[in-house]
Amino acid sequence: MKKKIINSIQDKLNREFSLEKPKDLSFGHYATPVAFSLAKEFRKSPILIAEELCHQFEECSIFHEVTAVKGYINFKLSESFLDEYASWAIAHEELFAKDEHHETILLEFVSANPTGPLHIGHARGAVIGDALCKIGNHLGYKIDSEYYVNDAGNQIRLLGLSIYLSGREQILKLETTWPEEFYRGEYIQELAVRASEDFSPDIFKDEKNIEILSDWGKEMMLDLIRENLAQVGITFDYFVSEKSLYSKWDASFKRLRDHDKTYEKDGKVWIKSSEHGDEKDRVVVRDDGRPTYLAGDIIYHDNKFQRQYDRYINIWGADHHGYIARVKAAINFLGYDETKLEIILAQMVSLLKGGEPYKMSKRSGNFILMSDVVDEIGKDALRFVFLSKKADTHLEFDVDMLKQQDSTNPIFYINYAHARINQIFEKSGKKVEDILSVKLENLSDDATNLLYSALLLPEVLDDAFTSRQVQRLSDYLKSLAASLHKFYNENRVVGEINEDKYLKIFAMVALSLRVGLRLMGIEAKDKM
Repeated sequence: MKKKIINSIQDKLNREFSLEKPKDLSFGHYATPVAFSLAKEFRKSPILIAEELCHQFEECSIFHEVTAVKGYINFKLSESFLDEYASWAIAHEELFAKDEHHETILLEFVSANPTGPLHIGHARGAVIGDALCKIGNHLGYKIDSEYYVNDAGNQIRLLGLSIYLSGREQILKLETTWPEEFYRGEYIQELAVRASEDFSPDIFKDEKNIEILSDWGKEMMLDLIRENLAQVGITFDYFVSEKSLYSKWDASFKRLRDHDKTYEKDGKVWIKSSEHGDEKDRVVVRDDGRPTYLAGDIIYHDNKFQRQYDRYINIWGADHHGYIARVKAAINFLGYDETKLEIILAQMVSLLKGGEPYKMSKRSGNFILMSDVVDEIGKDALRFVFLSKKADTHLEFDVDMLKQQDSTNPIFYINYAHARINQIFEKSGKKVEDILSVKLENLSDDATNLLYSALLLPEVLDDAFTSRQVQRLSDYLKSLAASLHKFYNENRVVGEINEDKYLKIFAMVALSLRVGLRLMGIEAKDKM
């Protein structure tokens, strides 16, 4: 819709212009301040220029009215244009709000260490990443999703050690001395029992078996992580093992060295990241010859860029903010365009239950498990709440609020709007096909504006994706649901003279609610 409007205005003005949406729809559906930019060229006031330019749109069928207001040109869309677009959209739900962008994108998100179940902090990046994939693919982008498996560091050995010690303690009944750092929680005990079944209790008799338990435990945790993700409807195109990439470290390191971007000091190898925006240089090889965590990121991004996507997006936890400059520096030093990499930081989550802090899971030891929250409120409510605020803002929510069956619960409120429309159709005894050919004309301003709002989904999706702010979609759906409820409460529908017209508008509202929710990973409810 917006593209056609822009093209129509461009044909008349034949010059660059910006298009805005007035907060008050009584002024118009769109507005342009182009007259202000022409004041110097025409040596006239913007008010006079805007009034003159309005006359050029007198024969344009897309617009019902074009007016000049304080130098702005305001456009009200015609009922015939809105009706034509709504008729097409309702008849072609599978194509509605789709586009044809051809950019290829590699989107990496979650990438939690495979040392335990996913906790509620991981869930935020997971849901945001998955929604970006869904919206982007709907808009025609070619997006591949990827999970980077951090399986090369000491944390994997620590997982194996924790399973080993738990097995000695609970299976072999041996007195066990635990180190200061280890993984705790019931899931470690469960893994030890499972290991005694998959191998034998004898595996806990020799420290040499810790490496076997480490690899085995990692695979068990990856299976559990996949199950956790499946609970909220998330799958990945690729899982990439950090450990498998370390064989390529020599090649990446050679390129850094050949570009004179490394040096040795204190027995360590440093990367000159301060030359490219980092606050200081960083160690990439320790004094014992082992590559650092940053080296793993360097190899991984070298691997990513070798796959030649147009753009790369990483969703990281906010605690990784300091890594951005050093990783981008390394990408540049390897000879790539680091501006192709975008980093989205997801802030922490605070969870309440009845106004009190949500209890930590015994199974995980120190965290609130994502699976526990899904079991309590369902995947739809969890997905919606994580998509309701910008990723880089702190999120706090009360699970009890998401169980409320009233307007205080946004997902209930939106679903109720969709179910209410279905109920109205049932009460009327009509189906969508019965009203598809009805002409939407002589509508009230409220009816026209409700129809216009329902047709905005394509540009909302485009804005949400290009800005990487998925909460704009949830805001739109809440606003559209509120407009539907308000209109219905103020207007009789079934049995009235405008019944068919209103039903057609409602069908368009339901379509936008349904498609919008689907792209958030939520299925709209037909009955409540």
